[in-house]
Amino acid sequence: MRIQYKLTSLFFLSFVLCLKAKAADHLQPVSSGREQALAYLERINQTKESAHWPNVKSKLFYDNLKLNLEDKQSFYPGRSTNFCSYGALSYLVMEKDALGYVKFMNELYESGEANFNNNHFKPSKQVMKAAGTLRFKGVLDIRHAEQVWFLVLADKFKGYLNFFNKRFHEGDENTFWASANLSKFNRMVRKLCGVKVKAVGSDLIKPWVKDTYCYLQKRMDSNIVSLYINNRVIHKKNHDKIKFSIPTHYIILRQISKVDNMITIRYWDYGGETLMQISPRTFRKTIFGIITIDK
Repeated sequence: MRIQYKLTSLFFLSFVLCLKAKAADHLQPVSSGREQALAYLERINQTKESAHWPNVKSKLFYDNLKLNLEDKQSFYPGRSTNFCSYGALSYLVMEKDALGYVKFMNELYESGEANFNNNHFKPSKQVMKAAGTLRFKGVLDIRHAEQVWFLVLADKFKGYLNFFNKRFHEGDENTFWASANLSKFNRMVRKLCGVKVKAVGSDLIKPWVKDTYCYLQKRMDSNIVSLYINNRVIHKKNHDKIKFSIPTHYIILRQISKVDNMITIRYWDYGGETLMQISPRTFRKTIFGIITIDK
């Protein structure tokens, strides 16, 4: 009986460990240094042209990849586009797996399809043709790797905002086709970064937290925090045509402090960091989603 009990116990223990291992594989954080990624990039033949991306120039593509590796803050979603969520996502991806990003982009350029963290990407022909042709978007015009990356992400991931426009047409980088609601953004972070994500707030209702400043300060101690905000406060651009208050933009919160009843934030978006001072009331009105990403 004792032998049978021991065997049963061992079998049960093995079963539990197996389940834990599978769960860990499913949500396993990935990490690789930019030094490894830069070394990998140097070994690639950067002069080859791709038959899959007819308008993407190899030099602009690989120069752009090198820039992203050397400065993760350089990602620029472009003027008047709806790529801001993918810009914030790119910042997180570079924190977690710079080498995986470069390998994915190189394979995507060479083969027209690739896997990233067990997610398969096979972009549409319309997207492949559009990459490299985006114009009047600022420096995004010459950043062909970022054009490929943003278009491929928007082509792959869908939310309810994409319901009436799921297939890319010329100019859709500026429409709801490229947009991302809060749940879609959280899903992209989980799938590509392999991390736990907790979010409060929604696309229409602001977060139910008693003190927004204290809530953010506590979470920034051991997590990366992204904010889903009303863009009219941060950037004056085409979103200002919408007069009612809705969230339109994602930023990475880097620092937050409070002096004399004024909140000072340092945040990343659009290719660099910005320092801004704002009143607590305006700050609360601005935020629709607080996304906590487990480091």
